[in-house]
Amino acid sequence: MTGEVRVLVYHATEDADGVLAAYHRVSAEMAQVPGQLGNELLRSVHDDSGFVVLSRWRDLAAFTRWEAGPEHKETTALLRRYRDRRMTTPFGVYQVSAAY
Repeated sequence: MTGEVRVLVYHATEDADGVLAAYHRVSAEMAQVPGQLGNELLRSVHDDSGFVVLSRWRDLAAFTRWEAGPEHKETTALLRRYRDRRMTTPFGVYQVSAAY
């Protein structure tokens, strides 16, 4: 177990340009967050409206500190409008248990 954490946030929109622009703006701010190792915007190859933001964190404590802090909602506000509302929970937090 590495201790690293992956956070997946699911988005659904026909506005690909909008989600891409929001992702870049949010990511520029997130680059300064202690413990975040990076992130990616993924687009579904099966559903043009499906996107996932996958972020990598040093450990669960680093992610939890940021998520509980006042910057969390403000920093991610631009992407929130694109959340996949079809899902009961449009995000997941996973700890890396094995890697090669």
